[in-house]
Amino acid sequence: MHADLTYAMAYFEERLHTSPWDDATPADKIKALATATRMVDLLDFIDLPDPVPDDIKIACCEIALALLDGVDPEVEEETARVTSQRYVGISTTYDRSGVGDHVMAGIPSATAWKHLMPYLREDKTIKLSRVS
Repeated sequence: MHADLTYAMAYFEERLHTSPWDDATPADKIKALATATRMVDLLDFIDLPDPVPDDIKIACCEIALALLDGVDPEVEEETARVTSQRYVGISTTYDRSGVGDHVMAGIPSATAWKHLMPYLREDKTIKLSRVS
């Protein structure tokens, strides 16, 4: 786990708006931190030094807070892609271009993403389009 319970408790003591963390049971806090660590570990990092940088630990805390607040990354991704809905005739339109990078990476917190970005490899994909 990148951020243990002791680290997270110290971090949240100095942060505003932490009710989901404060109200959670110790077991749920540990589960949220473990889930956050798994989410972070799925990202493509540059070679990280040992020990884990504080930015990565802070990101895990922020992700844990978002998870305890009920944010579901899968639902966030689906919801963020909706560009229009129609109830009569039931129609929904999706567009991935407007979705934040953190959502597409499975990270439910923009604050966490800001802490993670300096440690991520650059996206080296090339987008090609045919013009006729």
